[in-house]
Amino acid sequence: MKQYIVDAFTGIPFSGNPAAVCVMEAWPAEAAMKKLAMENNLSETAFVVKEDAGWHLRWFTPATEVELCGHATLASAFVILNYYEPDSVSVRFDTLSGPLTVTRRDDRYEMNFPTYELREIPVTDAMEAAFGARPVKAVLGLDLVCVFADEETVRNMNPDQDLLVKIEGRIQNATAAGHEADCVSRSFCPKLGIPEDPVCGSAHCQIADYWSEVLGKKQIRAYQASRRGGWLYCELLAGGRIALSGKAVLVAVSEIMVPLA
Repeated sequence: MKQYIVDAFTGIPFSGNPAAVCVMEAWPAEAAMKKLAMENNLSETAFVVKEDAGWHLRWFTPATEVELCGHATLASAFVILNYYEPDSVSVRFDTLSGPLTVTRRDDRYEMNFPTYELREIPVTDAMEAAFGARPVKAVLGLDLVCVFADEETVRNMNPDQDLLVKIEGRIQNATAAGHEADCVSRSFCPKLGIPEDPVCGSAHCQIADYWSEVLGKKQIRAYQASRRGGWLYCELLAGGRIALSGKAVLVAVSEIMVPLA
């Protein structure tokens, strides 16, 4: 079985967010996929199988399966559109979050994702203790989004991972308005076994939605300020959808020698 390592949301190797993409002829046992994801120790390993209705996609962190992952979807589309269906301009995946379509547009790959209703929740002392700075606002959708006063606070943040686990949200996102980008963010996922997700696409279904309303613009240029760093280009669409696009680059192709029985 071939496994591809793709850096997503970047055109520069060894930056952005790395994902493993496994293209298989049939589904192995779920326990085997979890073990391979743990072995890879990347924020996500994507498993893709061609079925009668099209491509079926699942995502696993080193700890668990997740229902939505942006960078591993982008990486999977990059692999399918370059090495399996090079004459196609788009690919449709069936996922736990429903059908997801990715379209190649010049040197970027555009994903059509759902947005999530955001409700404001109180800023708590627990949030301040976990992030090491007090948010000016907190909203909760699929994940927790904490808004901070300035970009430097987000960039210099060194959160307490144990305390992050105890506050609301599957992923805890820190964001602020940016200087070169419309917004700057970081994503911390200790509940999923990921201290920090280098560039989180699914988080921007909420982050870009939030800043779109605050800034009064439909197109949001976002930068994830992790150590690796990466750019996301976001456009709010009608019907509770968002277009997320970014570049991708192939880093490695390997052969999995252990049968995933």
